[in-house]
Amino acid sequence: MEARLGYCFQSSNLLCQALTHRSHRNEATHPSSGHNERLEFLGDAVLDLVISHRLMGLFPDADEGTLSKMKSRIVSAEGLAEVAREIELGPSLFLGKGEEKTEGRTKRSLLANALEAVLGAVYLDGGLSAAEGVILRLFDRSLRKQTDETAAVVDYKTMLQEQCQKAFGRPPTYRLSRVSGPDHERIFEVEILINGVSCGEGVGRNKKEAEQQAAAQVLRRQTATSRSGQWSGPDDTMEGL
Repeated sequence: MEARLGYCFQSSNLLCQALTHRSHRNEATHPSSGHNERLEFLGDAVLDLVISHRLMGLFPDADEGTLSKMKSRIVSAEGLAEVAREIELGPSLFLGKGEEKTEGRTKRSLLANALEAVLGAVYLDGGLSAAEGVILRLFDRSLRKQTDETAAVVDYKTMLQEQCQKAFGRPPTYRLSRVSGPDHERIFEVEILINGVSCGEGVGRNKKEAEQQAAAQVLRRQTATSRSGQWSGPDDTMEGL
């Protein structure tokens, strides 16, 4: 389980507790640890914090309602259960005989709760940084799906290019300004220039994503400062932005 999580516990008792369902604890003759409900409570809060923070970074122009919907999809019971299945959490659980008979290892709610408990255990064992690393690895595909779905709905780069071509006769340019983070969690920051003037920035897990965010920022700022949403000339453009 540690290998699948990508995290090595300092206290194996915490991991054991996180994997122990109440049914097993109640039936054990000589229980060695508690069950996982308190860790589940903690893990739920840690997961919300990390995913919320990540979404704010990925979608700097999204409003509260949009961010809340994204987060809800990612941390839903089905979303958590899907991640739990990917790391084969079910076979690692300690269950009572009753849960075993009713196929508890495959129950969506049980898997979702156990995953939250594991994340709570990681937080207690290694702190927020460790928990964040595990969460971002496990939920990478879910986060990517939100980004892909958003990009599929609105292609901000194309929209901005069309407006720039119409106003200035040439498209905007994008310049990579910074790359940070470890190799498996790169963060790209891109600057957007219109007529050679910096007009906004975007952040993403790849250049394409960052460029989309930068274009979205410029378009929304322009819409807020212009009734028509169109630029009348280079000077007005730069002042408006």
